[in-house]
Amino acid sequence: QSTVCEKIMELLGQNEVDQRQRKVFILSQDRFYKVLTAEQKAKALKGQYNFDHPDAFDNDLMRATLKSIVEGKTVEVPTYDFVTHSRLAETTMVYPADVVLLEGILVFYSQDIRDMFHLRLFVDTDSDVRLSRRVLRDMKRGRDLEQILNQYTTFVKPAFEEFCLPTKKYADVIIPRGVDNMVAINLIVQHIQDILNGDICKWQRGAMNGHGRACKRPFPEQTENSSVLMASKRSHLESSSRPH
Repeated sequence: QSTVCEKIMELLGQNEVDQRQRKVFILSQDRFYKVLTAEQKAKALKGQYNFDHPDAFDNDLMRATLKSIVEGKTVEVPTYDFVTHSRLAETTMVYPADVVLLEGILVFYSQDIRDMFHLRLFVDTDSDVRLSRRVLRDMKRGRDLEQILNQYTTFVKPAFEEFCLPTKKYADVIIPRGVDNMVAINLIVQHIQDILNGDICKWQRGAMNGHGRACKRPFPEQTENSSVLMASKRSHLESSSRPH
């Protein structure tokens, strides 16, 4: 999901814009991991702590942060160190933007957070691709292969099947093959450009069923399994045009 978000930012030209001037901003759920106790951190360093469980996230802080962003406020977002499994003292300033892309494995799990999104995207990627990307990522974080694979089979895969995959039903749009699906990504980019231009996306307007939320519209070649999702949020949408 992070790769999809980065590609969207690239196509919009927002990745080269100063952070204070950006109209589109990416916010990761990973920034909201809970502060671990000494015992939990010891387990984490051994690969024995489940970071893919809903209880691993500080949903109250994430909800409050999103609420402030929607209200157009400048907020401080936590910084998380994945090597030491610690929330750092320094924070990142997030300035008001027209669109916020919130990405993470369980951003649809909590209903009160899920209901804040105007558009819910589910990135559907093959399980082998997810595993290979995770191995490469975690090895860069200094973890050995045995620990990575053990953590994957013990925590990651079971948590995906129990907590992440069931949230696919809440998606408005499903993107098979992740960043390789440029047709889908270009459609999302066009939708965001419509938002930035003050227009209502044509397909969304056409999909409205008269009761608020747009109908689900999966992209072609839908596959089984997915890793994560993405959602966009526009803070100043008119109530008559926003899906509910």
